[in-house]
Amino acid sequence: MIRDPDTLKAFLETVERFVRERLVPAEQEVAETDQIPADLIREMKEMGMFGLTIPEEFGGLGLTMEEEVMVMLAMGETSPAFRSLFGTTVGIGSQGILFDGTAEQKAKYLPKLATGELLASFALTEPEAGSDAASLRTTAIRDGDHYVVNGTKRYITNSPHAGIFTLMARTDPNNKGPGGVTAFIVEADTPGISIGKVDKKMGQRGAHTADVIFENCRVPASQIIGLKEGQGFKTAMKVLEKGRIHIAAIAVGTAERMLRDALNYAIERKQFGQPIADFQLVQAMLADCKAEIYAARCMTIDAARKRDEGQNVSTEASCCKMFASEMCGRVADRAVQIFGGAGYLSEYGIERFYRDVRLFRLYEGTTQIQQIVIARNMIKEARG
Repeated sequence: MIRDPDTLKAFLETVERFVRERLVPAEQEVAETDQIPADLIREMKEMGMFGLTIPEEFGGLGLTMEEEVMVMLAMGETSPAFRSLFGTTVGIGSQGILFDGTAEQKAKYLPKLATGELLASFALTEPEAGSDAASLRTTAIRDGDHYVVNGTKRYITNSPHAGIFTLMARTDPNNKGPGGVTAFIVEADTPGISIGKVDKKMGQRGAHTADVIFENCRVPASQIIGLKEGQGFKTAMKVLEKGRIHIAAIAVGTAERMLRDALNYAIERKQFGQPIADFQLVQAMLADCKAEIYAARCMTIDAARKRDEGQNVSTEASCCKMFASEMCGRVADRAVQIFGGAGYLSEYGIERFYRDVRLFRLYEGTTQIQQIVIARNMIKEARG
C-alpha cells in the first residue's frame, strides 16, 4: 500500500541518487577494504535508512511493506553489503520488538534504532540449528529476576557492531519444540557476551558476520519480548515472513543492476564486426533475464500488497523469496556468460555480484525451507 505517492516518489529519487552518486563509486573500495566508509554510514543514518520500518511515533519513516519493497528495489542497484548494514536493524533485529514488545520496550529501543544510534542483530541460528529454528540449544534458565543464558549463535549479521540482539533461547529444557523458545532483547554490553572473529565469506565484503557467544550471561526477565515466555518461535516466524519479502525485493533490484551492466556490455562489445548484442544466443540470455526479473518483481509487489491488506502471506512470502533469489542467481550466471572472459575478471565487477548474490538463496530460510513451507501450507489448506 502506497500511502502518499508524491512523498514516496521524492524519497525514492533521493535514494536512487544516493545509490548512483555515492554508493556505486564506493563499491570497489568496500570490496577491497571490507569496510563501508564512515561518511557513507553517516549519510545513510541522516537519510533515515535505519528507520525505514520503524513507526513515525518512534522517529522512523514507518514504511508499509510495499513502500519498503520499492526502497529495496532501489538499493539493489548497488552492492548488497550497503543494504546489509541497516538491513538487520530495519528487519529481523527490530521487528520482533515492534510486533510483540511491550510499550516500554518499544519506547526504550525503537527511537535509537530508527536513528542508527543502535544497530540490532537477530540471534537465532546456531552451529547445529539454522533452518530448524525449533531445535536450538541455547538455553536461558530462570534464576530469580534474571535468566542465565548459555550458548553460541552463528552467522549473525552485524554482530560485531550491534548494540542489541534479538535473542532466541530455550527457556523450557523439557519442551524440545517451538513452545520452549523465548525471545529476549539482550544489550550487547551485557557481561558474558563475546563476539567471535569476523567470518571470511565468499562475497558481500563490507557486511560482517560473526559468532555471538553467551557464557553465563545474566539477562533481566524484563527483557523478554512482550514479557511472555514460550512465544519466541512465533515472533521469529512473523519477523522472517516479512524479511523474506524484503530479501526478494533486494534480489530483484540486484538482478536489474546485473542485467543493465550485461546489456550495456553486450551493446559495446564487438565480435565478428558487430556488437554481441546482435547475436541471437546473447539476445536469448538477455530476454530470459528480463522475463524472470519481471515475474519476480510482480510476485514481490503482490506479496507486499497482500501483507499490507492484512492477509496471511506465509505462502506468498516464501514463493517470492524462493523465486526471486533463485532468479537472481540465474541472472548473475548469464551476466558473467555475456561478459565472457571479462566476466571472470574482478575489474568489471560482475564476478563480485556473482559471489554476492549467492547468499540470497541461503539466509532468511534456504530455498529448500521455502519449498517445505509452501508445500505444507498447500497441503494444510487442501485438507481444510
